[in-house]
Amino acid sequence: MSLSLSIEIILQGLSVVLIIIGTLFFVAGTLGLLRFPDVYSRLHALTKADNVGLGFVVFGLLLQAASLTSALLLIVIWLLVMLAGASGCQLVAQAALRQKVAPWSSTEVKEKR
Repeated sequence: MSLSLSIEIILQGLSVVLIIIGTLFFVAGTLGLLRFPDVYSRLHALTKADNVGLGFVVFGLLLQAASLTSALLLIVIWLLVMLAGASGCQLVAQAALRQKVAPWSSTEVKEKR
């Protein structure tokens, strides 16, 4: 087995691992969206987990990129998605504040008992 073949196998394995880790972050963000009690917590979980998850997926794909151009395009797409996610999260949070949606507090749980 030549050195270039073993490096190729290692890069492909690392790429798969990074993409799987990114997918797990996407799943964690989705669970946070479904499980957290208020809009602000849900936004935080979804935005952070999706940005980190996409970062891992992009890094995994960068290892498979055929050219520098495709690698740069992946990075630009990642940056644009992070910008769009942050902007969307900000807009949703501002709308919730305008509607006077109160953040969740642990005293609500105690009062219900």
